[in-house]
Amino acid sequence: MGLSPQVGPASSGKEAANGGVAAGGGGGGGASGGRCCDSSMKCWCRWRCEKDYYHSYRSSTWFNSGVVFLMGCFVVFGSIGMVYAWLALMGSSGCYGRGGVGVGGCEEDGEGSWSIGVFYGDSPFSLKPIETVNVWRDQTSAWPVANPVVTCASVSDAGFPSNFVADPFLYLQEDALYLFFETKNSVTMQGDIGVAKSVDNGATWEQLGIALDEDWHLSYPYVFNHNGQIYMMPEGSGKGQLRVYRALNFPLQWKLEKIVMRKPLVDSFVINYDGIFWLFGSDHSGFGARKNGQLEIWYSDSPLGPWKPHKKNPVYNTDKSTGARNGGRPFVHDGILYRVGQDCGETYGRRVRVFKVEVLTKDEFREVEVPLGIDEPKKGRNAWNGARHHHLDVQRLSSGEWIAVMDGDRVPSGDNVHRFILGCASVAGVVVVVIVIGLLIGAVKFIVPINWASYGSGKRTSAILAWERSNHLSSKVRRFCGRLNRFPPFIRSWARANTCCGKLLLALLFGTGVALMCTGVGYIYGGNGAEEPYRFEGQYSQFTLLTMTYDARIWNLKMYIKHYSRCSSVKEIVVVWNKGVPLKPSDFDSAVPVRIRVEPENSLNNRFKMDPFIKTRAVLELDDDIMMTCDDIERGFKVWREHPERIIGFYPRLISGNPLRYRPEKFARSHHGYNMILTGAAFVDSQFAFRKYWGSEAKAGRDLVDHFFNCEDVLLNYLYANSTSSRTVEYVKPAWAIDTSKFSGAAISKDTRAHYRIRSNCLAKFAQMYGSLAGRMWEFNSRGDGWDV
Repeated sequence: MGLSPQVGPASSGKEAANGGVAAGGGGGGGASGGRCCDSSMKCWCRWRCEKDYYHSYRSSTWFNSGVVFLMGCFVVFGSIGMVYAWLALMGSSGCYGRGGVGVGGCEEDGEGSWSIGVFYGDSPFSLKPIETVNVWRDQTSAWPVANPVVTCASVSDAGFPSNFVADPFLYLQEDALYLFFETKNSVTMQGDIGVAKSVDNGATWEQLGIALDEDWHLSYPYVFNHNGQIYMMPEGSGKGQLRVYRALNFPLQWKLEKIVMRKPLVDSFVINYDGIFWLFGSDHSGFGARKNGQLEIWYSDSPLGPWKPHKKNPVYNTDKSTGARNGGRPFVHDGILYRVGQDCGETYGRRVRVFKVEVLTKDEFREVEVPLGIDEPKKGRNAWNGARHHHLDVQRLSSGEWIAVMDGDRVPSGDNVHRFILGCASVAGVVVVVIVIGLLIGAVKFIVPINWASYGSGKRTSAILAWERSNHLSSKVRRFCGRLNRFPPFIRSWARANTCCGKLLLALLFGTGVALMCTGVGYIYGGNGAEEPYRFEGQYSQFTLLTMTYDARIWNLKMYIKHYSRCSSVKEIVVVWNKGVPLKPSDFDSAVPVRIRVEPENSLNNRFKMDPFIKTRAVLELDDDIMMTCDDIERGFKVWREHPERIIGFYPRLISGNPLRYRPEKFARSHHGYNMILTGAAFVDSQFAFRKYWGSEAKAGRDLVDHFFNCEDVLLNYLYANSTSSRTVEYVKPAWAIDTSKFSGAAISKDTRAHYRIRSNCLAKFAQMYGSLAGRMWEFNSRGDGWDV
């Protein structure tokens, strides 16, 4: 009744077809013909099934070996990235203004991390930042006060969540200074106008609140006086109008006085010059207007208008780097009018430029650029204004001194987007590395599944064949995929994984993948890369870095100065030169002034010598062979500002036993306490420590230091302990520290045992002179250091 068992897939389709025709042609073989047809269909289906099974097997093999391998690798590399983020990026400064930031404030913003600083000078062209004029406030933590003086953190701590502050304008009223500025609300994500008050010429600021809040973005709060009334003309280009507000209850209550122009002007100001009121502003919405390169002028008999356009409007419509867009309040000096503009060439608000107005009439306008005289910051992202500064307001105080406020940012515009793109590109590089590793070891057979690369299997209808012939893109894609799949056998034949070269290549690829993953995680989650200062009591300050060296340690010293000079709070580096021909300050790559103090004799006592040229209360005594992160240095500085009466350092020691013995950090940790801090890496109060060390009571101790050429830090610890019964030392644990003398071969104490033996001898002498330290001990806290962050 059916086909012979021998009929199977080996039988040709032609034979099956012929059999069917013959049976059907016999007239009485309908049933037989049906059986033959059924058999033919079975043959065809079996052939298709086997072909499809082959491709599905190949595809499933690709899936099982390839996808599982890839997923496993991504788990491994992802875990490495998480560990890296936990170890290296935990606590990194993704935000700015660290220390007591209010809830919801100082979130990373694509517009930047703007803050505001104060400058002083004898003229508008001799302005210096507040830290250079040594504003001392002995009742606070700042010795001296340092910029920035107003940040998103100070506004957020006052209860007004802010992502950044910018566009500062001053208003002088008797002995008080009022500061109006844009604050980016971190909840509504739009600009409001904030106001702060200072009664000490800008050293400290009290946040008063939000002066103006509209339903649209506000910025550039130009405040001026006219006929005894105080007006504010903020930018509100989002509304499409230029509005003037009048103070009802200065400085927090304002009322709309007049819409002076129905144009979306940005960064506008009004000034009375030669008896005429002039309005300068930029309308970037006009046809053909170049953004940040366009400027127009109007004139009127009143600051409230009506306004008539200047004959040559727009007076600028040029490149955005030329300073056409206004960058603050114009000022008059020696009878000459100056306009402030902003250079937006490299990035928005890159720098402030000042222009001397030579001609300003209803028909003519001409100005020429003049140097402002403010030094560009050299610390990069570790400086509050290291990337850009785009707004300046200069005014003269009743004392005759000039004061200025300027905003600054440590990152360029769109920095977070740029970092995210680079991070994603690095992660994509990890994917490529993983695929190449899989190809080398054979875990990945094909780059693309084989049924994507072939033209299919089995018979296809004429319509499908015609479509494939007409669709060139499909053919090209399949051909390209097929060529990609030739790569795996080639790479496996070229670099065999079981050979030494193959194993080395795999190791290099794995290392490359780890580096790319860590780089990607760093870009995406590591913040802006700045090692920022920590605020204390709402303020910033600076310290002097002091090191002692001689001519055999020049390699260490140059690397040391290049690194630490870029830490945010370092004001100056003093190099105490004990022996040999000294270098010149110009021999160093430094972002801060370097002073070489040449000593007449080689003595370790020189480290603590009185120095009238040191302008900061805090001094970081740091050996030139110790390298650690700026963030660790900044953390230590914050702890010192909390406890300036103590020695705050990074290397704890324990003095114990009978007779007394000098014990290292490992011993101190095993005994859960310490009572001494090495002053080779410690913050001290320069006024107290240096006077104490060079006082008459320390004369015998200094002689002992010269005798042993050792123990100067031990002596200072004893002197501190002898001056009070309260705690005198505090330990801050660094993330890491490297002794560079191990690489240069210029270590001072090469024999550790002999070094410790000498120090133990010093202990007995100092104990007789100043009392023992053995009765004092402070425990390490839960984090293993002396400070809970």
